[in-house]
Amino acid sequence: MSDKHLSSQFDAELSAISARVLEMGGLVEAQVAQAVYALTHFSHVTAEQVIRQEHRVNQMEIEMDRDLSTVIARRQPTARDLRLLIATSKTIGNLERVGDEAARIARTVQRVTNFGMSGRLPIADVAFEAGLAIASLRRALDAFARLDALQALQVIKQDSEIDAEFDGLMRKLITYMMEDPRTISACIDLVFVVKALERVGDHAKNIAEQVIYVVKGADVRHTPPDSVETVVQ
Repeated sequence: MSDKHLSSQFDAELSAISARVLEMGGLVEAQVAQAVYALTHFSHVTAEQVIRQEHRVNQMEIEMDRDLSTVIARRQPTARDLRLLIATSKTIGNLERVGDEAARIARTVQRVTNFGMSGRLPIADVAFEAGLAIASLRRALDAFARLDALQALQVIKQDSEIDAEFDGLMRKLITYMMEDPRTISACIDLVFVVKALERVGDHAKNIAEQVIYVVKGADVRHTPPDSVETVVQ
């Protein structure tokens, strides 16, 4: 079998895995959006749908990890190809954890719908944070699909906006609990939700860092955004 044919097969295997990563990304992005919809509309049914999807996400992770292991064993890739496979594996792990966060929000919604929640609590602010996190995840997945280091850099820079929104919501929830102890239980539930959304933003950032690793060959984890910008440009 010619080297050219082997190379074409390898490229096809990489493309198939990348397509499945994006399929998984679309699924977990929808999970987060549905979980937030369930919260803002107090929809027990939607929350249950999110939880049911968790098994599918977990199964996709297992199947793709197996396929990656097979490709590495058979092809013994080097340089950028090896970086891409490593980054893909880590991206799959981050997406699975996004699905976990969505399911965590959905379970909180189920608890909330059973016991009720005051309309005074900052549900709209939680939805705003969710919008930021979902947009960040979508940009990170687009950067992964295109192997676009500049777009990945923007995801990393914008993570601070999600963190700032998280900090602001935490302060608001503490204020609610101090002013009205009757809201403590519901506020604690919302704390878990906003933390889950903050973690979704973190996972989007992690995916963006893996894109830069593939394109530039530099590990930019735990690196300040200004230093990452120097690497990318």
